[in-house]
Amino acid sequence: MISTDDLHGMLEKHFPGDDIEVQDMTGTSDHFDVHVVSERFSGLSLIEQHKLIHAACKEHMGGAIHALKIKTQTP
Repeated sequence: MISTDDLHGMLEKHFPGDDIEVQDMTGTSDHFDVHVVSERFSGLSLIEQHKLIHAACKEHMGGAIHALKIKTQTP
């Protein structure tokens, strides 16, 4: 299991200073809703943006993180 704070910390390492929101969708600490607003997404396709999010938490994907709903935006 992973906490929302843990997941937020992982994303913060890859997106320092950017706006990051993490919510536990089911209360079971394995289904998360993530919203990241970052300049890093400028010029990237939605798939490329989501790959950056997956890369930030890859060690827990398919394990502690069962589902990840992602929303990405540029400022």
